[in-house]
Amino acid sequence: MRNFLINPLAYLLSLSAVLQFSCQSQQQAVTDTPADELAGIYENIEFDMPRVAETGFPDFTVNIKDHGAAGDGLTDNSKAISDAISEVAGNGGGRVIIPAGIWLTGPIILKSNVNIHTEKGALVKFSNDFDKYPLVETSFEGLDTWRCMSPIYAREVENIAFTGEGVFDGSGDAWRFVKKGKMTESQWKEVVESGGVLSDDGLTWFPTEESKKGHEATINFNIPPFSTKEEFETVKDFLRPVMVSLVKCKRVLLDGPTFQNSPAWNLHPLMSEDVIIRNLTVRNPWYAQNGDGIDLESCKNVLLYNNTFDVGDDGICFKSGKNEDGRRRGMATENVIVKNNIVYHGHGGFVIGSEMSGGVRNVHVSNCTFMGTDVGLRFKSTRGRGGIVENIYISDIKMINIPTEAIRFNMFYQGNSPILEQDERAEDEKRDETLVPVTEETPVFRNIFMKNITATGSQTAALFQGLPEMNLKNVKLENAVLEAKNGITMIDSDDINFENVTVIVNNDGPALTVYNSRNVEVDNFTFRTSREQVVKVLGPLTENVTFDKDDFQDAGTQIVTGQQAGSNAYNLQ
Repeated sequence: MRNFLINPLAYLLSLSAVLQFSCQSQQQAVTDTPADELAGIYENIEFDMPRVAETGFPDFTVNIKDHGAAGDGLTDNSKAISDAISEVAGNGGGRVIIPAGIWLTGPIILKSNVNIHTEKGALVKFSNDFDKYPLVETSFEGLDTWRCMSPIYAREVENIAFTGEGVFDGSGDAWRFVKKGKMTESQWKEVVESGGVLSDDGLTWFPTEESKKGHEATINFNIPPFSTKEEFETVKDFLRPVMVSLVKCKRVLLDGPTFQNSPAWNLHPLMSEDVIIRNLTVRNPWYAQNGDGIDLESCKNVLLYNNTFDVGDDGICFKSGKNEDGRRRGMATENVIVKNNIVYHGHGGFVIGSEMSGGVRNVHVSNCTFMGTDVGLRFKSTRGRGGIVENIYISDIKMINIPTEAIRFNMFYQGNSPILEQDERAEDEKRDETLVPVTEETPVFRNIFMKNITATGSQTAALFQGLPEMNLKNVKLENAVLEAKNGITMIDSDDINFENVTVIVNNDGPALTVYNSRNVEVDNFTFRTSREQVVKVLGPLTENVTFDKDDFQDAGTQIVTGQQAGSNAYNLQ
């Protein structure tokens, strides 16, 4: 055996060189995003937006085939993928390569400093064997609960990424219950013949009897009223997971792949920070129950740009916990830039709520297009939530063929879809004029600014509806053209400003209805309607509604008051 004496100074110099090289490699990876691209993303932001910390990875690569993976669509590659991730993480970080092929696997559990890179032609197909997805403690629909582990799962890790041109398929059809009213006759026949069980009324299909049992035990939404893990185990098949669960993670990048066919929500960053989501294709069948595109929950410092969504529920949705669980967490979704996204289908294009009990603030949304979404811009909450939604800036939005409201504020949300499904009733979300005390359970929506909005082919131009005890407050709509069958309705709102708004109504209804609202200013309001009563001002609490008199040359036929609205409810200036 030969002994070597190490010169301390030489060792330190060598170590310094290695660390310097490592830092340079890391810095090179961090700046891979073109500088002009990020410069454009940070332009024209209305609040003090922190620079989002980016990911960076050493130049170390492992191919899953090196660990025996087979891309035949039949082999279970769970261990091979896990071993590749462990090797990369153990080496200080780098990339796990998933090449072209069909790669069947169970859950992928991320470790820090790992980039899962899918090459073109790679399809990662997650197993439909429910036993591969153990129960984990998490939050779903804003409540602390137990849920099956997600196909892609990361918890309390940092510097992670999914990149490339591959496809991740969550095998959601194996998990989801399906409502007959959401499917064509041939689709329904096919799903029934595949096995599973039907509800007692024959209108809902479940993959297993256990899934049906869980559904029947649930009073509202998708969380059974259980308290112990053992109780949840009895309905485990019902506890379908979100596809991508990123819990308490830092420095996250999703760039390039397709994420599709999720068991529940598709992408769910939860209590994470410094998140960049770009260049993704996110899709689910239209009949997918809870098939949201992305639910950004209690996250801060986020960029979301250049993505497309075609899903079964809300497209881009911001949340922060529900009721007491969300208020106890007390983590707002904040400092978010949303730019250059397309939503082809979904319950809402851009959505805040209804689980927003921790608050949502400092959000910029611009240059997005919504085509055929049930609602365009959707804000929803209800009594009992609490939380404050504020400082929301939305601009340059194009919408077409919106079957309900292009813009909707609904503070009486009880879970109904915008277009009622077979088991839903409009009465469940009927406005209640009863004044209740303002407490920590009262949701607040304020300081919301929308400009350069175009919507054609909508059922209703807009609904602005607050609560009687907590009005929707300080909302501005500027430079908008809204073409719809019905005009704008405003209820329980305070300090609302319309400037340069055009409403084209395609039936004989009014262009604008104001009810129990105050401090409303309408300037340069252009309208087209066959009805003489262009504006209705109603309700005993309506006061200080001001119109530009140049817009209403014949006020006697164009503005009417009623339902106890006083003679001073509005004025022309």
